[in-house]
Amino acid sequence: MLAIAGTVPDNGFGLAEGRVSLAADHLCLDGKTIPVNRGTPALLGAAIQTLTVFGQDHVTGFLAGDTGPGRGSRQLYEYLVNTPSLSDIHTLVFHYLQPDTDWHNRVMFKLQDMEKKPVLIADAGFMYAAKMSGASPFYDLFTPDAGELAFLADENAPHPFYTRGFILHTDNPVMDLVHRAYAHDNAARYLLVKGAVDYVMNREGELFRVDGPSHEAMEAIGGTGDTLTGIVAALISTGMDIPEAAFTAARANRVAGQFTAPTPATRIGDIIRQIPRAVDFVLNRIKQ
Repeated sequence: MLAIAGTVPDNGFGLAEGRVSLAADHLCLDGKTIPVNRGTPALLGAAIQTLTVFGQDHVTGFLAGDTGPGRGSRQLYEYLVNTPSLSDIHTLVFHYLQPDTDWHNRVMFKLQDMEKKPVLIADAGFMYAAKMSGASPFYDLFTPDAGELAFLADENAPHPFYTRGFILHTDNPVMDLVHRAYAHDNAARYLLVKGAVDYVMNREGELFRVDGPSHEAMEAIGGTGDTLTGIVAALISTGMDIPEAAFTAARANRVAGQFTAPTPATRIGDIIRQIPRAVDFVLNRIKQ
């Protein structure tokens, strides 16, 4: 089973756990409706759409409302530490949560005590918390963009705000940043680096790269990094190997964008609707 923990930009949302469904451009959880625009809702929508290709649609959400102050994030951290619901999860994604090393470590201690650790994926704030806690190698996949990768690569930066600028000034930034991140144990077992070119990497180096299809209009659409994380998480939860899932997700995310004939006015919900078709297309091309 796939579970996704993160926040929604609504301080009045409260805290909710349960099966998430998708209806048009909205998620439904525990009687609450959430618009799919970007962030964790976009990740959830992409994951649900991906699983429909495999005849599945069960995604569990652990969500809290938080627009930035951090109260909702802390409530969700505490809930994850105390809930028994994590025991049946195959793949667990941590997304937009305020970085908090103390609460992060409490969650990790709980996962370490479990009989079978789920596949762990971190993006956004939780990836920051993992690095700040020195726990990056405990994770199976990080999904950073270039700026997030620079923070992972900076062994001295205690917070993303303090990433040293010179780290980005290299002839081959992605490869150099990945090498630095692994050299200082600040990377997960695998990395899916999101950007103009998507890279699937591990400690040994590049495994795959995906650079097409490419549309300039996609750069103006917020949430495409979130959908990529949702697709790869869903594929991993079906039992697909992590490198294959990352490669497939990177291709499918781009193809879903292509299928929308994107313009700067395209919304992330338009792309999410194309994900089942895109995943099916990419899987059939791989089989050939």
